Amino acid sequence: MKRIDTSGYSCPEPVLMTKRALKSSGQGLEVIVDNVASRENVTRFAQATGYSVGCVSEGSRWILTLTK
Repeated sequence: MKRIDTSGYSCPEPVLMTKRALKSSGQGLEVIVDNVASRENVTRFAQATGYSVGCVSEGSRWILTLTK
């Protein structure tokens, strides 16, 4: 599964990075985010495009697992 790190970016950049990565990954993706707004926006985008989203907290970051 492909993994992208969007730490340090503010919205909408994490959502745009996720969108680009999903086009090339196909089945799933792990997205690392470091703020609540990005976590919520990436989750909302993924769910709106048909992905299930799992979330694991890792210190001050979250790892979102997007699967079809």
